[in-house]
Amino acid sequence: MPEKFSNFHTHTILCDGKDRPEELVLEALRLGCPAIGFSGHSYAPYDEAYCMSPAQTETYKEELCRLREEYAGRIRIYMGIEQDLYSTSPTAGYDYVIGSVHYLYRDGVYLPVDASQSAQEQAVQAHYGGDWYAFAEDYFAAVSRVYERTHCQVVGHFDLLTKFNEGDALFSTEHPRYRRAVSRALDALSLAPVVFEINTGAISRGYRTEPYPAGWIVEELCRRGRKRILSSDCHTKENLLFGFEKYKDWIL
Repeated sequence: MPEKFSNFHTHTILCDGKDRPEELVLEALRLGCPAIGFSGHSYAPYDEAYCMSPAQTETYKEELCRLREEYAGRIRIYMGIEQDLYSTSPTAGYDYVIGSVHYLYRDGVYLPVDASQSAQEQAVQAHYGGDWYAFAEDYFAAVSRVYERTHCQVVGHFDLLTKFNEGDALFSTEHPRYRRAVSRALDALSLAPVVFEINTGAISRGYRTEPYPAGWIVEELCRRGRKRILSSDCHTKENLLFGFEKYKDWIL
């Protein structure tokens, strides 16, 4: 690649990724990355299937500290965390925090935003009476709180709820209620000292044909003067820098 990219949204076998941390470091070295940032999923007791357990979190910290020492002078290794809105795990000691909304809390239960299309559809039917725009309003209201709850430096996949909505298959992203919900979230985060990621993860996994957030939201971020960063949200080393060359202009 003509430019030296680095990725800071990286998952390993210690949460829902497929590769060991060292394998990802070696891939980053092979690609000529100046740095790599890891961002394991913080412990979420309401869904332990995808996140790091408390024991895995300690292993994560120990392994990244070891790799920092072993590869010092060859690549910069950063230890971050992807903190879900409702996770209460401490974030002290990490180099950075990605704040994300993977769940909504409604009717006394945690509803998955992106686990699967069927789970998302069931949640909308059972808890929103089939009203996709009420679901979107709840989602973006949660995103509005992501900085105050997680004290993140990076807002993760801003419009994650559209993961299964390619071509507006489930709801219209041009609907006035949807657009207003997006605007309210951007307004709420207007003073937060955060960077918004341009996340290519759903493209690499075959769900979307453009990054999170959608191009029109990126245009609004540009208009508001908000900083952006490329992220692959990779769960395999093969996707470490997925789409970075293609979408590098989205952060200019």
